[in-house]
Amino acid sequence: MAGKKKELLLLHQPPIIAFMDYAVETAVVILNWNGKDFLEKFLPKVVEYTCSADTQVIIADNHSDDDSVAFLEAHYPQLRLIRNAENGGFAKGYNDALKQVNARFYVLLNSDIEVTPDWVAPVIRKMKADPMVGAAQPKLLSYFQKDRFEYAGAAGGFIDRLGYPFCRGRIFDHTEPDQGQYEDEREIFWATGAALFVRSDLFRALGGLDADFFAHMEEIDFCWRLHNAGYKVMYYPCATLYHIGGGTLPKSSPTKTYLNFRNNLALLYKNLPKKKLWSVFCLRFWMDAAAAMLFLLKRQGADFRAVCRAYRDFYRQKKRHRVKRKTITQRPYGTGVYRKSIVAQYYLRRKTTFTALSPEDFGHE
Repeated sequence: MAGKKKELLLLHQPPIIAFMDYAVETAVVILNWNGKDFLEKFLPKVVEYTCSADTQVIIADNHSDDDSVAFLEAHYPQLRLIRNAENGGFAKGYNDALKQVNARFYVLLNSDIEVTPDWVAPVIRKMKADPMVGAAQPKLLSYFQKDRFEYAGAAGGFIDRLGYPFCRGRIFDHTEPDQGQYEDEREIFWATGAALFVRSDLFRALGGLDADFFAHMEEIDFCWRLHNAGYKVMYYPCATLYHIGGGTLPKSSPTKTYLNFRNNLALLYKNLPKKKLWSVFCLRFWMDAAAAMLFLLKRQGADFRAVCRAYRDFYRQKKRHRVKRKTITQRPYGTGVYRKSIVAQYYLRRKTTFTALSPEDFGHE
C-alpha cells in the first residue's frame, strides 16, 4: 500500500530532486524579518536545546532592514546565516532558504517561540518510525499564558467542510486551558507553520509552500497537498513549545484579514474535489459576504474593504491557481475534516471546545 501511495505522488507531483547524501539529519530553520528582539529573547534557548551532531540551527533572514543580521554576526557567528535577496513573505522566504539546506528533515520554527529541552529528537523519532508521516507538529501553548493552548496550532489543526480551519484546543478565538485532554498522538489535517516538522524530500516534491499565498494558510495548503498525495500529518505531544503569535501581523490587521480571505479561497480552489467545488464556493460567498457586512456594521471599514479586495485578487489570480490545481490529485474529504459547519457549531450551538464536537462527524464523506 505504501508503495502505491508513493507512486501516486510521483505521478501527479513534481519529481523529487534528492541529494545524494544529507549533510545533517535535521535542520531547524528560523525565518527572520526585522525580528532582532525575538532573536535576542529566544535564540539562546534554541541554541542550548537544539544544536547537536544531528541537528543544525539555521537563520534565514528575509531581507530585514533592522539590525538583525549585524546582531547575528556579532553574537552567533557559529550559526549558519542565509540571507534572502527579498522579502517574499513566509512562503517564498522559506522556499528560497530551504533550497540551500541539505537535511533529511526540516523544522520550520517561528522566531517568537520559546523551545524546551529535547524538543526535536522525540518528534523526529516518531516520524522516522512511520515513513507515511509527511509532516508533524508538537504541542503549542501560549507564551503569555503557559497553561493555555496557543491560537496558531494548539494541539493540531483541522478544517470543516467549508474550509474554516480550527484546532484541538482552539476554535476561532476561543483557546482552551491545557488540562491534559490532548495528550494522545493523533492524525490531524494540518500542522502549524509556527513549528512545522516536514520530510525534505516531500517538501521539494510538492513544490514547497505556495509563494502566491505570501503568508497565512500556506501550511494548511501544503498539508492538504500532502494528504492528496497519500501521506499523513501528525500531532505529537512528546514536545511542548510556547508561542507569542502575531509577531509580524496582529490579529486586528486588515492585511491579515485580506490574506486570510484570499488565501482561503485559493486553498479551497486548489484542493477541493471537483464534485464539491461549486457547492462549497457558493456557500462560502454568502458566508463571506455576511462577514464583510458584519465588519461594516462594526465600523471596521478597512476589514470590509480587505474582504472585497481578497475576492477581487483571488479571481485575478484564478488562472494561476487553475494550473496548480491540475498538478494535484484531489481526494474525497478524509482524516481531519469536520463534515459539519464549525461556524454553526460555534456560534449557534455554542460548542467552543474540540471535545464538544462529535468524533463521528470527522473523517470521510
